Amino acid sequence: MGRIVLVIRLALRDLRRRRTEVALLLIAILAATTTLTLGLVLRDAAGDPYRSTRAATKGPDVIANVGRAGDLAELGKLATASGVTEHSGPYPVIAAKLEASGRTSDVQVIGRDAAVAAVDQPAVRQGSWVSDGGVVLEAAFADSLDVGVGDAVALDGRSYKVAGVAVTAAMPPYPGASCIVSAGCVNGAVPDDRNLPAGLLYRPGLAWLTQTDLLSLAPGRSALSYVMNLKLADPDQAQAFVDRNRGDHGRPVPMQTWETVLADATDLARDSQILLLLGAWLLGLLAVASLSVLVGGRMADQTRRVGLLKAVGGTPGLVAAVLLAEYLLVAVVAAAAGLTIGALAAPLLTESSAGLVGGAGTAALTWSTIGLVTAVALGVAVVATAVPAVRGARSSTVSALADAARPPRRTGWLIALSTRLPVPLLLALRVAARRPRRAALGVASIAVTVSGIYVLLVLNTFLGDQPDTGAYTEAQVAVLRHVLLVWTVILLSLAAVNATVITWATVLDNRHASALARALGATPREVTVALAAAQVLPALLGAVLGVFPGGFLLFAAINAITGGDSDRATLPAPWQLVALVLSTVLVVAALTSVPAHLGGRRPVTATL
Repeated sequence: MGRIVLVIRLALRDLRRRRTEVALLLIAILAATTTLTLGLVLRDAAGDPYRSTRAATKGPDVIANVGRAGDLAELGKLATASGVTEHSGPYPVIAAKLEASGRTSDVQVIGRDAAVAAVDQPAVRQGSWVSDGGVVLEAAFADSLDVGVGDAVALDGRSYKVAGVAVTAAMPPYPGASCIVSAGCVNGAVPDDRNLPAGLLYRPGLAWLTQTDLLSLAPGRSALSYVMNLKLADPDQAQAFVDRNRGDHGRPVPMQTWETVLADATDLARDSQILLLLGAWLLGLLAVASLSVLVGGRMADQTRRVGLLKAVGGTPGLVAAVLLAEYLLVAVVAAAAGLTIGALAAPLLTESSAGLVGGAGTAALTWSTIGLVTAVALGVAVVATAVPAVRGARSSTVSALADAARPPRRTGWLIALSTRLPVPLLLALRVAARRPRRAALGVASIAVTVSGIYVLLVLNTFLGDQPDTGAYTEAQVAVLRHVLLVWTVILLSLAAVNATVITWATVLDNRHASALARALGATPREVTVALAAAQVLPALLGAVLGVFPGGFLLFAAINAITGGDSDRATLPAPWQLVALVLSTVLVVAALTSVPAHLGGRRPVTATL
């Protein structure tokens, strides 16, 4: 039998014998790989509707605009520039106030022809295209106003009938519209004092009129801006075209590419992507902690097996390879499952915008995504298992076959401190002190979890203030809440697995010490309470560190990455933080009670 085949067969046989532990391993790595896949593919999945809209509306590759008639010559030069195959416009644009359904909104109105344009012909979803006396509204803008075909609206006090509702790829859907008027626009959160400079548009919508109607509505030619749509021979060179044709005499023509519009149209997906990627790294840290403890516990349970392998001729290298192969096989399965689940779930976390055609499809997995997710899964497995596997393989064959209890470390001050404590706390303190690295992993695991929950509390409060007053609409807030829900469920699930795994590993590692304590008079109840309390003490410290500085630093990192304004966020109240710490300790106590109960009831004679 070849060496590789032997290693794989031994690893598979051991995995079949320990199905519960394999399931825990799979869950730990799967949580990280699924979240990482979601973060990597989410924006591509969210971009599918824009690409469909671009195909349906003859979407432009470059959109150029000028703020006055004197600059129309610059647009004329762009229409004949090298690389341009078709163009439409220039079309006149004005800023106006639209009144509908008892609401007033800023709007950018473009004058268009009734004839079909060669570039950027908005696709009518309802009704008809522009005609005299009728206005066509951008679909997402109309949806936010709850206005439909046939309704009456007023533009700067003049009444019009809504002739149609259309979508375009020349501008992101409302409320993320590009600014093509010279007055300027604000698309972010409402200023605290709500006082905008005169003429500045706040979160403007988009509408189309015939050019005749628009010119009659404009107060004068000085109020007109102009926009032109360009089609290039190579759309992928749009940014290079913009760089080459910025205008003469130090007055560049404002231009944006279709990639810029796509980025604006998927801006919500970008925010969701950042949250998921941060969540993936947090879950990766939890997975490393979980695997490290689980591997340590399994090594304690596999001591005799390691001795048997070495006794029948296995070298330390072969033994280490067998132990490591088990976790690498689980990591490969977790990576494949995480890629599949993430690709299928990505469309569920994207916004279904009325301003675009179609919805998000199943995300396409690129080789770079597959390679990164697989590398992370294997990396988590290797980091967590390499050192314990090598240490176990190098252990003495005789001592491994004997599987005797390891002598405890004697620490004078710890013995003096614990002597006067009740029996459960005395045993708990000594159990925790016997494995300081495991206790540190428990502290780190809880700290990471509580840090994530701290940020979730802040973001949940922030999103509650967003609709109609902040940077997100109600539909966008719902999407972000779904992202946070996914993050919360996976984070808490993996934290629960961690707490259970750490307790079970402690039970296995302390089976001799627990049996000896019972032989010397400790009751099963006292041993059970001691094993659970050994996890509660690190949980308390981890919860405190997770609130501060962990949660505060994680929230600051999110603000730094997203460019957010932390001053506008409401941090959790002190009572919420106290409740978070206490509830964390109680949940850990509940999760650890079952494995501690099972460990405390093991037969003393068989163990000793």
